[in-house]
Parts: sequence; C-alpha cells; structure tokens
Amino acid sequence: MRLCSRIKASTSLAAESQRYEEAAMFRDQIQSLQLLVQRQYVNRGYGFADVCVVCVKADQACITQLFIRQGQVLGHNNYFFSTADWQSPEDLLSEFIGQYYLVRDKHEIPSEIIVNQELADKDLLEEALHEKTKITHRVKTDKKQWLNLAESNAQAALDSHLASQGTAERRNEALRAWLKLPTLTRIECFDISHTQGDSTVASAVAFGPEGSINKDYRRYNIKEITGGDDYAAMTQALTRHYQKRKSEEAVLPDLILIDGGKGQLSAAVKAMEEVQLTDILLMGVSKGPARKPGEEQLWLVGEEESLRLPSDSPALHLIQQIRDEAHRFAIVGHRKQRAKHSKESILEDIPGVGPKKRQALLKHFGGLQGILEARVEALMEVPGISKQLAQSIHRKLR
Repeated sequence: MRLCSRIKASTSLAAESQRYEEAAMFRDQIQSLQLLVQRQYVNRGYGFADVCVVCVKADQACITQLFIRQGQVLGHNNYFFSTADWQSPEDLLSEFIGQYYLVRDKHEIPSEIIVNQELADKDLLEEALHEKTKITHRVKTDKKQWLNLAESNAQAALDSHLASQGTAERRNEALRAWLKLPTLTRIECFDISHTQGDSTVASAVAFGPEGSINKDYRRYNIKEITGGDDYAAMTQALTRHYQKRKSEEAVLPDLILIDGGKGQLSAAVKAMEEVQLTDILLMGVSKGPARKPGEEQLWLVGEEESLRLPSDSPALHLIQQIRDEAHRFAIVGHRKQRAKHSKESILEDIPGVGPKKRQALLKHFGGLQGILEARVEALMEVPGISKQLAQSIHRKLR
C-alpha cells in the first residue's frame, strides 16, 4: 500500500528526530491499515454496501466508514466528533448518515448501510434515501465480519486520535511553561517561499492546544518588493495579516513564530509596530550551524544570543512541527504561483497575443492544456483570434 509506505517513512523520520511519541502514533496507524488490508472478506452475493459504525471514548467519538464493493473492502474513512455536539451515539450516527448520504451529487449511495447502533429514525432515513437503500443493524456471516472490522478500525483510530491530542496538549503546556506565559491558546507562524526572488509567497498557519487550526491558514502573494528580499516580504505578510485580523476583531495569538533568525525577527517587530500590536510575544526559529533537526536556534526580541532547547524537549517538538507546517504551506503556494506564471509566460512570448487575448484563450479552453491540444480551427473560435494568429499560436506552442 502506498499510504502504508508513506506512514512508515514518517515513522522512521520521527524516530530519527527522537520524536518518539509521533513514531508510536504512526506505528498504530500502520497496524490499523494492515488489519484493514489483510482481512478482505469475499461476499458470495457480491455486496454493494457501506458499513458505518460509531465508537466512543472519553469525550470523543469516531465514525468509521468501510466501503464494500463486489464483496471486498475497498477503503475507509474516519471522522472525529466531540461529545458536546451530540446527545447519544445513535443520534450522532443518524445525523451523520443523513448529512453524508443526502448530498447525492458528492457521495455514492449503496444498496445497504450496515450500522452498529439501532437507529430510532431508521425508517425516516430509508424513506429519505428512497433508492432501495436499507439500513441494517443485526447482521451475520460476512456482514458481521465487516462490522467487526469497522469497529476495530474505529477503536484504533480513536485511540490514535486521543493520543495525538494528548501529545499536542503536553507539548503546548511545555512551551507555555518554558516561555513563562500565563496562557498559550494560540500560536501563529510565518514563512516565506520563492525561487531566486520569483513568485514570492508567505504562509501563515495557526495552532491551538489541540493542534492545527486549518481554517485559519492563510497565504499571501508578495508584491512590490525587490525579488529575494525576505525581510520586506516578512514585513508585508505580517502587516497584511494582522491589519485584517484587527479589522475583523479576530482572535489574536499569544505567540508568533518567525521562520528565520535575527533579521526576519526584526522585520516582524517592525510590522507589529506598524499595526500597533506590540504586546504579542515574537520568536525567530532558525536552523543551527549543521542545519540538523534538534539544533534549532531560538531568538527572542531584546536577546543578543540565541536560545537552545534539548533535542528531546516537547516544547521544541511543537516549535518544529509548527515551523515545518508553515514551510510546507508556503512551498505549496509558491509552486502554484510558479505554475501559473509559467503558463502565462508561454503565451506572452507569442506576438499579437496581449493580456486580453491571453485571458480569452485561457477562459475558452479552460487552461493552457486545452490551448495546447486545440487545432487551428478551434483557436479561431475565440473572439479576436484570426486565422493567421491562430496558425501562429498553433505553430509556436508546438
């Protein structure tokens, strides 16, 4: 399995970096996936069914779906919920089935949905689905094996989720104590990505005590600066980000991490002064002399020398995790920008194709690939593209 291989690679990387808690979590995921793959039960009736089970532990619940096609388990999904969002496991499962399967344009509706709870509104759900889909609670033989497999997977996934949540909270508390902050409910981190100053993109990621807050991730395309000026890029990113956060009266962080050393940190200080938010703690994170994980140098405003944390420190592990996530998010944005600019530059090199005609071509064909595949006659259908220009475009692109 490709997914299993990727998780194994993550396990090795976590272990090499002495992040043993993460390695243990990845190991649990591998065992769960292997269990799923090894137990492929063939149904003599060539079933077309989904299995939906709910598992509850502590203040969390996990719903696991298994997708059965022609009698084989083809895949699974896990969804996690807080106990504050529902009154009983049966209610949660009913609500999930209603919301998931009634979005017909997105999800395939099976002929049978096998559940591990007796649903009070089963008849209403079956009537709403009205495509000969039945919801089954008591099952035998192969279907019972599918149900048991889904419950085992849900339990393993929930244990891993709770362990991950606990790890995040311990790391957050360790960092709060080290920085001597009264609270640490939100951390934001910024990184800059570009290629020799081209297509500069800044990322902003947010983390809370329980982990990443993906809905608050932001990217900024940096403009009107000298290419490669990371300090100016950092100043612009923070200024734009916190001007908007202030205008929206959004929650502000207790700590801002800056990917870089004293120079980037100084740029961040300048930006925060400009937006009049000088009471938020800023910290720069730069790689050590050997650029190895665990040797990061930490810079605080007003300190001439960098600080270090032990390589096995939970506080350092949290800093590394957030910094790496900001780096990943910035690189993805930068690559998208480069790809976009690359497509536009190909058309820019063709005489007679100005900005309006480029936009018309891209809109008509849905992107550069469509233009590359188009014949002369098809190119001529675009407003403003003559036969001579269409021939020129066709020739140049080949």
